[in-house]
Amino acid sequence: MNPATGRRLLSISTLYPSSQRPGFGRFVARQMEALAARGDWEVTVVNPIGLPPVKLARYADIAETPLIETGGPVTVHHPRFTLIPGLSGHINPLLIARAILPMVRRLHAERPFDMVDAQFFYPDGPAAMRVAEALGLPFAIKARGSDIHYWGTKPFALRQMRAAAEKASVLLSVSQALANDMAALGLPAGKMHVHYTGLDHARFSPLPRAAARQLVSAIPDLGIWSVGRLVVSVGALIPIKGQALAIRALAHLPEDVRLVIAGTGANEAALKALASELELAERVQFVGAVDHETLPTLLCAADAMVLPSEREGLANAWIEALACGTPVVIPDIGGAREVVDCPAAGRIAARDPVAIATALGDLLAYPPAQEDVAACAARFSWGGNAAAMAEIYEGVVREQTTA
Repeated sequence: MNPATGRRLLSISTLYPSSQRPGFGRFVARQMEALAARGDWEVTVVNPIGLPPVKLARYADIAETPLIETGGPVTVHHPRFTLIPGLSGHINPLLIARAILPMVRRLHAERPFDMVDAQFFYPDGPAAMRVAEALGLPFAIKARGSDIHYWGTKPFALRQMRAAAEKASVLLSVSQALANDMAALGLPAGKMHVHYTGLDHARFSPLPRAAARQLVSAIPDLGIWSVGRLVVSVGALIPIKGQALAIRALAHLPEDVRLVIAGTGANEAALKALASELELAERVQFVGAVDHETLPTLLCAADAMVLPSEREGLANAWIEALACGTPVVIPDIGGAREVVDCPAAGRIAARDPVAIATALGDLLAYPPAQEDVAACAARFSWGGNAAAMAEIYEGVVREQTTA
């Protein structure tokens, strides 16, 4: 970084990878690493970790997270704050701000920051507002989907979100559709910038489908079927991701069509029970969390990717599938129409098993060329994502210094 022109950003994100949770918020890390790689912004991340006042088994691994990690391009601090599971949601922004302010003040005194941002609207946004006010700095808040669609329905959270938005210099949204939803909640539309997600095209690129299918079929831990047509669903196994609808849709497709569900979560047992109940257990395979290096090959091997989520901002899984040349079937939610904007990208289908099956059947009967599908994701890149963020944030800092 050029010390004469470089800026320093303090980024607050409750969702961020660590040595204990390497896949937790990887897309946020990729964004911040891409920004830091430009050389005009130095990025320090504060990833507050909430722990209950008494030891609970489900928090044991998280509690082992180191206080600071410096091995990558971004320094990441993992300070603790006290939370009461299921009860402290309305005051978590305050608890976070109080817990991290002493450390943040010290870092700012050593080398001043130019700006603060929050990587989610709640609880990160209101916490960032308090930190920025304490340091006398401008701040930004990014919205990603559930932070608007879930927390925006909670009156206590919405009040804090609105207050933070009014004081923020800029608001970022992962899609225009999400920005519209934000405005409908009373967040100031004049401050909003659409800031699309990025993509690593070196990892997510088309590999001939037959070759990719051979590769994933040969991996013992996966054991993917080598014959038949393949549909994959990638996402956490939680009800809002809609894998149950994908399983039900399979009942309306020919028997040579099989479904691979990649992900882990609390809904796994219920989904397996549903597949058995519908007598589809032989056509549905649960492969768990697919490692970072294998996921692109699995996507390339699939004839289509389906993710019937209840809500999304603009899912990284959509973009990653397209970049691998795999068309998607997704509902009309969030930025879906900003992604599926041509026939090669796939189909938008209602969250209904028959509608999903019809859309999948159409893609399986008339498959678009992988190159045409991949072209639909060409505009998404981490370099472009970082360049857009740098430009927006530079404008905020310049406005602050000239005010």
